[in-house]
Amino acid sequence: MNPQRVVITGLGAVSALGVGADHNFEQALAGHSGIGLLRLAGERQRPGTPAAQIRDPLPELVKPSELPIFDRFSLLGWAAASEALAHSGLDAGVEPERSGVFWGSGMGGALTVESGYVDLFIEGKSRVRPMSVVAGMTNAAAAQIALHCGFQGSVNNYSSACVSSAQAIGEAYRHIRHGYADRVLAGGSEALLSYGVVSAWDALRVLAPLDADHPERSCRPFSAGRGGLVLGEAGAAVMLESLASAQARGAVILAELVAYGTSNDATHITRPDAEGQARAMRQALAQSGLPPSAIGYINAHGAGTAAGDLAETASIKHVFGPLARKLLVSSTKSMHGHTLGAAGALEFVLTAQAVCHGMVPPTAFLDQPDVECDLDFVPRECRRGLDLQAAMSNSFAFGGSNVALIVGAFR
Repeated sequence: MNPQRVVITGLGAVSALGVGADHNFEQALAGHSGIGLLRLAGERQRPGTPAAQIRDPLPELVKPSELPIFDRFSLLGWAAASEALAHSGLDAGVEPERSGVFWGSGMGGALTVESGYVDLFIEGKSRVRPMSVVAGMTNAAAAQIALHCGFQGSVNNYSSACVSSAQAIGEAYRHIRHGYADRVLAGGSEALLSYGVVSAWDALRVLAPLDADHPERSCRPFSAGRGGLVLGEAGAAVMLESLASAQARGAVILAELVAYGTSNDATHITRPDAEGQARAMRQALAQSGLPPSAIGYINAHGAGTAAGDLAETASIKHVFGPLARKLLVSSTKSMHGHTLGAAGALEFVLTAQAVCHGMVPPTAFLDQPDVECDLDFVPRECRRGLDLQAAMSNSFAFGGSNVALIVGAFR
């Protein structure tokens, strides 16, 4: 069987930038930040901590009677997936056995798990909520999405820290490309803004301090004044289809997913390795059949840590050589924060939109670049009027996992 071309027919997103993929892209282009002071439910707070929380109400897609079996990460996942499905114009009941869901989440139902521990160890209760297992399991979002869509094909869940949803999209691409399915809803979601989870991340000493005068500026990737990453919550999804499936139903094709590269550093559990990252990018380029000059934009992993920013700058130079100076590279985490397991999907959605519209979102608040981060990181303001043949979205993770996805203009 000849490999199938894989196209994108629907997008969905919800993040601290707002609800809806188009709204997220507009806010990112404008350089608006969704980062502010973290506000946790209950008495336990972490004062002075910046976070990218979703303040807008989510669409009411779940019956009140079903809410006990939905952790917040599943609600965010279904909000994004339902938008991507609707955007695609696909009938949810079409060929269910040829339709799948590939989803990613780094920590799954973290809020449900923590709530159960509070009930047991703080409140002294003898039991937790009856549906805690069903709500808290890492594959809960994937299962709920498949259930609500009626998709009966493969439902796969990926939990590989910060590459989880990028990996889900890449593996969905392979699944369709080799004929195992005609369509896959792929993406990821994360809801980890709890007292315990934020405290654990703080113990790693990787979180950015609050910019007291301008909390929204607390995440500054590639900047000389950066202090670390800012945690965020999000859900993002893409409707992937074989070209034959999309054309048979007369779908509007937004873009084409042309390559998926993946590697592991195998050097250190937390320290990024430029050569490991470069292997994923080279693999994606080789698979795409495109010359390096065809890549006009990279949505960087760009979390805002010194080690990560320097490694990624070096890895881009390793892969693109002199062409690296001509690339546009930006980190949208400066605005929507680091959404961990959802990050790859959210950034891929923004990358696909950049290709569709010929516009690249900026690295916000990049007033004074680090001298060692010397590429064009699109400081402060977006770039418009571009003819982007293809763009790359990078995701790198604790554990050494690396993913590079290439999206191209559909021709």
